[in-house]
Amino acid sequence: MFLDRVKIKIKAGDGGDGCLNFLRTKLTMKGGPDGGDGGKGGDIIFKANENMNTLYNFRFKKKFHAENGQAGSRQLKTGANGKDVVIDVPCGTVIIDAETNKVIADLNENEKTFLALRGGNGGHGNAYYKTSIKQAPSFSQQGVKTKEREVILELKTIADVGLVGYPNVGKSTLLSVISNANPKIANYPFTTLYPNLGVVEVKGQTFVVADIPGLIEGASEGQGLGHYFLKHVERVRLILHLVDVAQTEGRDFMEDYEKINLELGKYSPSLAKTPQIVVFSKSDEIDEEVLERRIEDFKKKYKITPIAISSILHENVEELMLKTLEKLSTLPKKDSVTVEKFDFDKVDIESVVITKIPNGFEVSGGKIDNFVRGVYLDDPRSFAYFQNRLQEMGIIDMLKSRGLKNGQTVKIKDIEFEWVE
Repeated sequence: MFLDRVKIKIKAGDGGDGCLNFLRTKLTMKGGPDGGDGGKGGDIIFKANENMNTLYNFRFKKKFHAENGQAGSRQLKTGANGKDVVIDVPCGTVIIDAETNKVIADLNENEKTFLALRGGNGGHGNAYYKTSIKQAPSFSQQGVKTKEREVILELKTIADVGLVGYPNVGKSTLLSVISNANPKIANYPFTTLYPNLGVVEVKGQTFVVADIPGLIEGASEGQGLGHYFLKHVERVRLILHLVDVAQTEGRDFMEDYEKINLELGKYSPSLAKTPQIVVFSKSDEIDEEVLERRIEDFKKKYKITPIAISSILHENVEELMLKTLEKLSTLPKKDSVTVEKFDFDKVDIESVVITKIPNGFEVSGGKIDNFVRGVYLDDPRSFAYFQNRLQEMGIIDMLKSRGLKNGQTVKIKDIEFEWVE
């Protein structure tokens, strides 16, 4: 099964908690703090793999969570770091943030990697807080907790040449003749339900050709199957535009040519500017005089000389491949998809949100989440530090400006206290 777009959930590992411990041995009854730091959580990393050509592996497995860092332990032992999760995707996969719909990565080269989410940092053990004044800190720090994110994986086929045209113009037949591909071929619309890739060798050089499912009028607006696969032709450097010169489906060959170009332009202006070679297919199914007349009419109207071929009889196929190779040698590779420059993995440590609750206020936000990781109410020094920091951070002034009065409740995460000035 071909799958080229899927939404998955990813989550980096949480940081391990710092350890709260004091040295106690047979010979040392009241030693100093010896709690170690927690380990870092595992990262989420995407990696392009040229041996994959579909996102089928993600059909059932759609959650990827990295390992959490382990907690610190006594004797200053740091917790083990969580294992990273490396997610293999096909070359050409674009990663999109599901929340903002921004492109955050384009894995268009084999083994190219993208660090999507960083694991949370481990919390400090109580040994970290020891100073000449505070020699027995009885608190430690929790590890950073990470959030689950949703991303969309979208595959844009990487090929040098794209075969486009109406259904049944002979794209699959041509691909089967010029390469090692074995596409499904039959005389009915939409035989090709997904892009087929083939490697073509000409004069010792190779290039990749993609047979794109047939386009029809209205494809860019969602008609037929072609609109869904237009993204697979975005990366090609050269288009072989196949036109049924024999008009076997009852359509006018020049109207077909115009309508397909119109759909390409509607989908992407840059795609409309991609160089083309016009190929008159099924030339063996009409008289030679009719063929020559139609070639001349086309040249006169569009100032383009098409190449007439018969894939079945292999007529002019070699000439077409030589011209394709010659044209490719003059064309640079297309640029990567534009990636939005924003920090997808940015941790919020600045926001402060104050909400009115019955008889008081609740304070939340990234700045608060980061701050309270090291607060333990059971320890008087820790709570005293907590109160002082609220003053220093301006939280108390913000609460007063919102109407905080003596005797009202202030709730910060799991901490609740009565405000007394």
